[in-house]
Amino acid sequence: MPLKSSYSDRLKKTDERLIALLSDRISLLAASEQPSLDEQLADVAPLLAQAGIPESVWTGVVNSCYTTLIPKSATNHVSPRKITIVGGCGRMGRLFKEQLSLVGNNVSVLEHEDWKYADQLLSQAELVLVSVPIEHTVDVIKRAAKYLAPTTALCDITSIKVQPTQAMLEHHSGPVMGLHPMFGPNIKSFFGQKVVVCPGRNDDSFQWFLDIFKIQGAELVACTPEEHDRMMVIIQATQHFCRFSLGVFLAEAKIDIEQSLTMSTPNYRQEIDIVKRLFYQNPHLCVDIMLATEERCDAISFLADTYSSLARLVAMKDRDALIQEFEKAQSFFEDKINTFLQPLNTTAKAAI
Repeated sequence: MPLKSSYSDRLKKTDERLIALLSDRISLLAASEQPSLDEQLADVAPLLAQAGIPESVWTGVVNSCYTTLIPKSATNHVSPRKITIVGGCGRMGRLFKEQLSLVGNNVSVLEHEDWKYADQLLSQAELVLVSVPIEHTVDVIKRAAKYLAPTTALCDITSIKVQPTQAMLEHHSGPVMGLHPMFGPNIKSFFGQKVVVCPGRNDDSFQWFLDIFKIQGAELVACTPEEHDRMMVIIQATQHFCRFSLGVFLAEAKIDIEQSLTMSTPNYRQEIDIVKRLFYQNPHLCVDIMLATEERCDAISFLADTYSSLARLVAMKDRDALIQEFEKAQSFFEDKINTFLQPLNTTAKAAI
């Protein structure tokens, strides 16, 4: 019993010190311009590895510290606006409603059954945000545009940008912008997240909206709709297909995931976490991301052909041919490998 009491006392004192340090950290964040999440992780990565603390734990600490400052800082900098989210009851729509309301905006929602109120919900809005499935986005933009005032800022947050941006420019005479939030609906704040911004028309009308992301610590990445869609073929479509395929394989092979995690490497555990998050999503969303454009379908088909070709070499146990394929890819990455591995090597050395 004395031993247990001594342990409890030490734990309590450790918690007290930790709470005091967290308080100091939050005070420092409030009094200065905050470094990015990547910078905060890079600075302590060797220490985390040395202490055996998973990076995800530190990411949670950094995010939580920053989140405590968001309502106060955001409300101080942003004037309330009238916003309507078309599709605001979907998971991304709910996230944006929550975050935009959190900083004092008046946010309304327009869903399927609300079009009889469209004039009331859309004509007086300063910002109309379209958050609907990809296959409905252009039709919804056309329908909503009929009710908009010339001064209303119109924006979409779907994962393709060329077609929605063209539709907004064609059917609305006022400010237009395409956004692609590079995150899912489970985040607690915009801190550390990327948002791709595709300017369309009268960009200044969106500055107050973009400032909400910046105030919360998001990174804004500007590009044309065409550049965005080319990049998303690789960043989204093929990655979704890879993880979708792995998930289907694990399910069909009836792999005991929990047992595999008991003896897993960090990389395997991270990959399984990503796959689990994918299958937590709405299946329609996942499939629509893969099928959104012909370019995405073609790239996935090319990737599948590559898998099949390499699998044939494995089936034939053609070691030389597999090494040759590896070396060809290695040559492609040669200029990038040293830069990519540098932080990993630093972490590995610290862990030894």
